[in-house]
Amino acid sequence: MNLLTQLKDWFGRRSAPVHIRRGILGEHAAKKHLEQKGLKFLTANFRSDHGEIDLIFRDGDCLVFVEVKTRSSEEWTRPADAVDARKRRLLSLTAEDYLRKLADRRVKWRFDVVEVLLADGVVSEVRHVVHAFVGDTRRPRRR
Repeated sequence: MNLLTQLKDWFGRRSAPVHIRRGILGEHAAKKHLEQKGLKFLTANFRSDHGEIDLIFRDGDCLVFVEVKTRSSEEWTRPADAVDARKRRLLSLTAEDYLRKLADRRVKWRFDVVEVLLADGVVSEVRHVVHAFVGDTRRPRRR
């Protein structure tokens, strides 16, 4: 299901939780923003046993794994700050799962974060953080 279909589906339901509608709106805005910057869209909402990657793009010869953070306020922290160590590790493991599906896994790749800010339910600003973090696939130590 593509993002536009998801938007139509969720917005057509009055019972959809606000955070779901906000997240879909943010992903749509992020996708549009990155396409306008010249990145080529590959897929949305890639899932594996480790989690989900919101958007995957190609930027030249580099794969770009994108985490989208949508917020209606920055009163406490920037949206990208929500991508903590645990989330980075899960995104890294999920990216590994995606790379395993490729014929040539030696491709360059990076992790970006797109911050989408809303004002009264409308996108007011989109910020693209390139190379937001380095992948981390270390398994947690057992105690």
